[in-house]
Amino acid sequence: MNTKKQLLFISLLLWSMGIFAQQGGMWIPSLLEGMNEKEMQSLGMQLTAKDIYNVNQSSLKDAIVHFGGGCTSEIISPKGLLLTNHHCGYGQIQSHSTVQNDYLQDGFWAMKMTDELPNPGLTATLIVKIEDVTKLILEGTQNLTSEKEKQSLIEKNIQSLVTSFPKESWQENRIRSFYEGNQYLLFVVETFKDVRLVGAPPSSIGKFGSDTDNWVWPRHTGDFALFRIYANTNNQPADYSPNNVPYQPKHFLPVATYGVEEDDFTMVFGFPGRTQEYLPAVAVQQIVEDLNPAKIEIRDIALKVQDGFMRKDQAIKIKYASKYASIANAWKKWIGENQGLKKSNAIAIKQKQEKEFLARVQKAGKTSEYGNLLADFGNKYQGIAPYALARDYFMEVVMRNSEFMSFGYRIHQLEQVLQNRGEQAFNDRKTNLLKTFESLFKDYDKKVDEKVFEQLLPLYLQKTPKQFLPTDVKIDSQTNIVKTYFEPSLLHDLSQLQSLLQSDAIEFKSKLQKDVGYQLIKQISDAYLNNVVPTYEVLNTEIAALQRTYMKGILEFSKPEDRIFPDANSTLRITYGKVKGYQPQDAVTYHPITYLDGVIEKYVPGDYEFDLPAKLIDLYEKKDYGTYADKNGKLPVCFIATNHTTGGNSGSPAIDANGNLIGLNFDRVWEGTMSDIYYDPNICRNIMVDARYILFVVDKFAGAKHLVEEMKLVYKKPKAKKKSKSNKKAKTL
Repeated sequence: MNTKKQLLFISLLLWSMGIFAQQGGMWIPSLLEGMNEKEMQSLGMQLTAKDIYNVNQSSLKDAIVHFGGGCTSEIISPKGLLLTNHHCGYGQIQSHSTVQNDYLQDGFWAMKMTDELPNPGLTATLIVKIEDVTKLILEGTQNLTSEKEKQSLIEKNIQSLVTSFPKESWQENRIRSFYEGNQYLLFVVETFKDVRLVGAPPSSIGKFGSDTDNWVWPRHTGDFALFRIYANTNNQPADYSPNNVPYQPKHFLPVATYGVEEDDFTMVFGFPGRTQEYLPAVAVQQIVEDLNPAKIEIRDIALKVQDGFMRKDQAIKIKYASKYASIANAWKKWIGENQGLKKSNAIAIKQKQEKEFLARVQKAGKTSEYGNLLADFGNKYQGIAPYALARDYFMEVVMRNSEFMSFGYRIHQLEQVLQNRGEQAFNDRKTNLLKTFESLFKDYDKKVDEKVFEQLLPLYLQKTPKQFLPTDVKIDSQTNIVKTYFEPSLLHDLSQLQSLLQSDAIEFKSKLQKDVGYQLIKQISDAYLNNVVPTYEVLNTEIAALQRTYMKGILEFSKPEDRIFPDANSTLRITYGKVKGYQPQDAVTYHPITYLDGVIEKYVPGDYEFDLPAKLIDLYEKKDYGTYADKNGKLPVCFIATNHTTGGNSGSPAIDANGNLIGLNFDRVWEGTMSDIYYDPNICRNIMVDARYILFVVDKFAGAKHLVEEMKLVYKKPKAKKKSKSNKKAKTL
């Protein structure tokens, strides 16, 4: 298949369900013209594709910001005011919190710009332009048979184009692959480095329901926070300076106060992180039966330990708040993902799709190119299974959930630098590592960590496939793990780590040789690095090559009714749908909108997750909602729709048919968290904070009316344009 035909298939933005079709999709905003635009307008959108993405004039894309590289935010005022999720700004809110000034507990509101708080390291990235550069990146690779040579040439072509493609001096070129390497797009971006905290509600609003309600509907969480982008006097990105001024955007989103109703058009615009919609059935089966259960068990243990300490000690609660939230988020998601994949029968559906794919291959006479793909997938996934499991155990125990072990692994990496690259590299690296440890220990508690280590080490040694464990590490029921490995070690003591990292190479090695805790971690790490990583990387590269060929085949044999969109990869995307309730199980029906009444119904005084500020209760009792109540006098809090979202879409704007902000995306329903792998339109819903609740909290609860006055509010819902005859029967998701 030549490049021209291949791109033609890729550019098909198709409508309804076919063999690989799944209502939903994460579409590239520069490629909306055509079928996507028509479908969006048939659903009620009053905009054009150029209103959404335009290089020569301001458009919606100029208000959409990649927040910190992991979330989305949007500009909602002419002074660079940013709206994102409370959980996206959680780390920054925590970093400014102390026991005396606990902004997590009490909230924070800057009543003037000079009160806004800087956040070193936090970035806000805007997309200037998107260009298809597939032909240039794949040039010269067509006749290469070696996967290593092919990838090497692709990387060379990428580096050359990144350097040569025209841009301004303050801008950056980034190239990302799509459709498993069958397409490449170049993004010209501007990254702002002075992003300041403006406002955040207390966690009793911004995190209401906490882990119990996470990934759950009905939801009543005011998950939002406000930041501001600052620029130099030329309106260009600059490092933090008190002389910087608020950024003046090309476009900002007006905020609607007229609200939403069921069947209203919704569009979510943001930076979805990662999906795997086109995995073969054998890969999904491995995730469901082996990998997810292993990770869930590990995090379940770590979370129970941390939660026990956090409930008893306010200082520990502040220290571990961000870490706990991060660990719990993925843990609960994996549980819901497994349940959803099983309930929707996703594995069997994918197997059926694969049979149809092979039938199309045979009909086209392409068995020599695609006929062995699925059998090869089976062999490769069977081969990688123990390595993938061992990798997940190492990543979850050693690198993520046991801080003691993760500290040891960082030191082990430094020792490898000394051994392989010499003293100069060692001295350079240890200075940076010292700063890292000083930062990490601000949120560290020895009592918590030793209990996590005590419970996770035996699990690791018991559950990791035996061939990947060090042969001379023996722990039985008589071993006191804490006294044997944890207490004698320097790894849990910042002052000893500082002394270690201020030592010369000889003393450094001597201290480590005597440290039993470090030697344990070194043995475990060496076993992993020598016995797991090399084979895993080879097999994973081979699987990636198969996946690229499989994706090419899917594109080649797609029918006009198939919706083939590229997997999420943290690049700017559009997803669209409608406000819709759903039925997760027999005799259970969920309405699409929740209200402040439900917040009060869940209220439990003094509870870790469901306590409420007295002022919010007072406003509710007085029904003092300002102009933000609906026509029935109730205050909306959250709503759901059929938009196809994932991690990274947190903080994305929910935009209505007229381009106005109606809500803020922050979650998905638990029954639909499998949408990263398989999207089922019957139960997959994204969850959004209603814009009216955000305005109410800022204005009536926080008394920060100056921030509302900075925005452009739209009070009356624009009338829909008359549809042409061809659009009278609108398609629905």
